[in-house]
Amino acid sequence: IGRLVIGQNGILSTPAVSCIIRKIKAAGGIILTASHSPGGPGGEFGVKFEVANGGPAPDMVSDKIYQISKTLEEYAICPDLRVDLSRLGRQEFDLENKFKPFRVEIVDSVDIYLNLLRSIFDFSAIRNLLTGPNQIKIRIDAMNGVMGPYVRRILCDELGAPANSAINCIPLEDFGGQPPDPNLTYATALLEAMRGGEYGFGAAFDADGDRYMILGQNGFFVNASDSLAIIAANLSCIPYFCQMGVRGFGRSMPTSTALDKVAKLMKVPVYETPAGWRYFSNLMDSGRCSLCGEESFGTGSDHLREKDGLWAVLVWLSILAARKQSVEEIVRDHWTKFGRHYYCRFDYEALEPRTAYFIMRDLEALITDKSFSHQQFAVGNNIYSVERTDSFEYIDPVDGTVTKRQGLRIIFSDASRLIFRMSASSHVRATLRIYAESYEKDPSQHNKEPQAVLSPLIAIALKISQIHERTGRKGPTVIT
Repeated sequence: IGRLVIGQNGILSTPAVSCIIRKIKAAGGIILTASHSPGGPGGEFGVKFEVANGGPAPDMVSDKIYQISKTLEEYAICPDLRVDLSRLGRQEFDLENKFKPFRVEIVDSVDIYLNLLRSIFDFSAIRNLLTGPNQIKIRIDAMNGVMGPYVRRILCDELGAPANSAINCIPLEDFGGQPPDPNLTYATALLEAMRGGEYGFGAAFDADGDRYMILGQNGFFVNASDSLAIIAANLSCIPYFCQMGVRGFGRSMPTSTALDKVAKLMKVPVYETPAGWRYFSNLMDSGRCSLCGEESFGTGSDHLREKDGLWAVLVWLSILAARKQSVEEIVRDHWTKFGRHYYCRFDYEALEPRTAYFIMRDLEALITDKSFSHQQFAVGNNIYSVERTDSFEYIDPVDGTVTKRQGLRIIFSDASRLIFRMSASSHVRATLRIYAESYEKDPSQHNKEPQAVLSPLIAIALKISQIHERTGRKGPTVIT
């Protein structure tokens, strides 16, 4: 490696890294991040490698890196490397035993990314929404991650939102002691502010800026699956898509099927992938996919090869500007047109990995047995008939790569779904996730609480998985 590009003060959002890789045609990029996990000396620390398209390294690249790591015989270091990360510009250093100098370039953390956004959105329309005669007040929570400089520069300086619209904008090593996870469990400061009714639009970002959450006035919550579907249904509000067209959509398998309803109306394909953004990158590189997203508050388009929280917020502001409706009105109009997908995710975190593994193993044996097919479950006044079950397998339509055992699915005859998936957050603990989805077409039934609607499905999930009995838990750690 002869050239290293670093964001000023060591800060770049994940989408900005993707943007810079693509802009300067870099060989790849390394992101040091805790993502949406607790940070600091006792917290999480992750290393992500991005390949030349600006997307996460596919498994074959990660595997090759690992194989090469076992045969390395030497490496060169730069003994005199002292870099002032606050000073923009290039600095050159001598590597030991090498003839070529090692160049370090400190770049403006926001600049290249901001220029990309200017080419995608109608900034004047958003600026008018935030400063014009019918302006709305917004509240943006950077959750003490890297998004502070982006929020202040783009939403405040560039688009005119008042400086006090932005909170928690100072990046802190431990994110202020709070997991920088943009959901109702952790973004409590934003939620309380929105419940007061003063603000018409609220958003929060995770630590590295690729995840987001949207709230409307009075704390009206937009779940990530609905947000993805609503963005898809309103792409005509974004100049980029008016110019480029819409070729297809992608969603991770656990994400609700709300996007599928929009795709059907628009007559574009939907690709259902395993969790993980690298699967979308292949689809976008091949020209198959224009918009994609995950239920874990990640959404993006083919402008980059990473999920992009600020991009998603600017899409929402563009929709608000074009439709001249509130967040809640836009969501409810969407439900009236397409139906409502009641949806929840229940996380059982910090499980002993062997326990989680055996729960999933036994559950797979149960639901894939022929006797389970067409089984009926009666819960209260509800009867659920199993239509099909499987262990999700994905065949990449681009290169034919097969990815197996990506989650267990139970699909009922009324299109309700239960999904079980294990996520290894580290080598010493695991997270078991249960996803529940139920579709309701009747607008008169759209005002119920998701957990109330989904409680019969959850009862089935707990009964067949025995997760409480086998873990000693009384309930999930986090509900989203």
